[in-house]
Amino acid sequence: MEKSDYIYGKNSVLEALTSDKREINKILISKNLHTDSKIEQIKELAQKNGIIYQFVSKEKFSDYAEFNHQGVIAQVSPISYTDIDEFIESHTENSSVVILDGVEDVHNIGAIIRTCVCAGIDGIIIPSRRNSPITSVVEKTSAGAVNHIPIIKVNSLSATVQKLKNNNWWVIATDAGSKDTCYDINYCDMNFALIMGAEHAGVSKSLLKMSDYQVKIPMLKDFNSLNVSAAAAIIVFEAVRQRLQNRREKRQ
Repeated sequence: MEKSDYIYGKNSVLEALTSDKREINKILISKNLHTDSKIEQIKELAQKNGIIYQFVSKEKFSDYAEFNHQGVIAQVSPISYTDIDEFIESHTENSSVVILDGVEDVHNIGAIIRTCVCAGIDGIIIPSRRNSPITSVVEKTSAGAVNHIPIIKVNSLSATVQKLKNNNWWVIATDAGSKDTCYDINYCDMNFALIMGAEHAGVSKSLLKMSDYQVKIPMLKDFNSLNVSAAAAIIVFEAVRQRLQNRREKRQ
């Protein structure tokens, strides 16, 4: 992350926690810092707002010696996140969302967001843990696309998937071991949520069990070289192809 992605010092972090002007991804606190009332306030507010705080070594702060960080740094997002309930309420027909499960490479996330904007996907869902937050690097890699699509950060992907299912969304998870391919699914006339997993771990087993469909991308050679951003692009634009064809057929 760039240094502009951080807020430094106890008072500045406290102010950010009590304001809705900046989205905080994570708070770092020096292990050797003597706990005082402000640190306790920071921890309490972070817990209340579902923000991760982490105690790290003093060396972690060495790159920020020029700032009066007082042993406390908050990683902030360059965007404002969208509320999941508001998103669901405003997207009730033929909508689509991509869920990122454990995708930590910021360049892949940026590329996926850029693809989703180009393809007209309605939103991106990321978990507050086990996934890279939206940083200035993600924003740059996406070529600014993060500012053109709702990004929803949630505490629990399982609870979010269940909420989507309860609101008439069909859930599609990617799984290399699936018998069905991404070309076997009809993406038309439904709300769908596409879950993309980390490159090495894939979609978590709990989310696979909750999904309505499990799909893979067929490979013509026994060489699995697609990264998650390339895989997302293939599946997302197959959905676009089907929906455009469906519209043309309805007009005829």
